[in-house]
Amino acid sequence: MTRREREVTDPAEIKRILDSCMVIHLGLVDDGMPYIVPMNYGYEWIDGQLVIYIHGAKQGYKLDVMRKNPVCCFEMECGVQPFEGKIACQYGTVYESLMGRGRVEILEDPQEKIHAMTVLMKTQTGKDFTFNEKLVSIVSVMRIKASEYSAKRRPLPAAKEAGGEGVQM
Repeated sequence: MTRREREVTDPAEIKRILDSCMVIHLGLVDDGMPYIVPMNYGYEWIDGQLVIYIHGAKQGYKLDVMRKNPVCCFEMECGVQPFEGKIACQYGTVYESLMGRGRVEILEDPQEKIHAMTVLMKTQTGKDFTFNEKLVSIVSVMRIKASEYSAKRRPLPAAKEAGGEGVQM
């Protein structure tokens, strides 16, 4: 991360970012060509490791790519708001984001799929849902164990908060 002053390291703030974002952009590689797909997600911490769950159709290009190459990267952002300035380099965007890398694992065990879908729906809605084997049998459910991640925040420049025109470069 180039702009260390924007790094978010507080676990509570990282959790808040994960709770605020709604879409994860999953990056995969198919025979040397990048492929990025936006998806809903759920997450939890297992023994201090960030674990992300996604789901989708039982067949298709995304699954084919994951089976060939399970290495992935991911990114999510929230609180995106542009701001203006008097000159071009004073324009910018307020945001919070989280990005990382890991491996995608396609879950086959019905109990693991039930757990993953329960976590995913809790993340997306804040509500508890009940799943059974029949419900999870009609979707593919994937788990990403993050091998690394970082969070970042770009706040509104101080001069803008005070009503001025701070320079951002």
